[in-house]
Amino acid sequence: MLTNPTSAYNVLSRHGFADVMQNVLNGEHSLHATVFFDAGDTLASFAAGKIVETPTYLTVQVGHQKHILLDPEFLQYINHSCDPNVFFDTTEMKLVALKNIQPGDEIVFFYPSAEWDMAQPFACYCGSGNCIHQISGAAHLSEDVIRQYRFTDFIVEQLSKTKQ
Repeated sequence: MLTNPTSAYNVLSRHGFADVMQNVLNGEHSLHATVFFDAGDTLASFAAGKIVETPTYLTVQVGHQKHILLDPEFLQYINHSCDPNVFFDTTEMKLVALKNIQPGDEIVFFYPSAEWDMAQPFACYCGSGNCIHQISGAAHLSEDVIRQYRFTDFIVEQLSKTKQ
């Protein structure tokens, strides 16, 4: 998670509470807060821009074979971290702060919190003390890891079925 981006970033677009930034060194995009949020605050409401049956790297899962493309679209630039500061509440359709967020902080979420089996698993190099290193979706998490995170209602339902 990047705090207080430097000149190594260009602002691509502004969206009130956050800016889409591009790292000039590697070209990667990210979303950074422009205002302070307390833990529990709603950063934004969102909707399904489109519903698809299979996951992509841009979708958030909301049900069996039901994945949404986010609206507003700029929320797609919220990257993964094993130390997330936001959560996609897909029941209330709100982006919620999990901890205090300062202006300049990168807005990040734990991808498996909203995806059962990811379309494009990847190796994580977030650098957090609790990094799980391989991100594949909630279906692939150990019980110890599951206890550390908040999950969408759909993922909680799937996790409870695997325990039965």
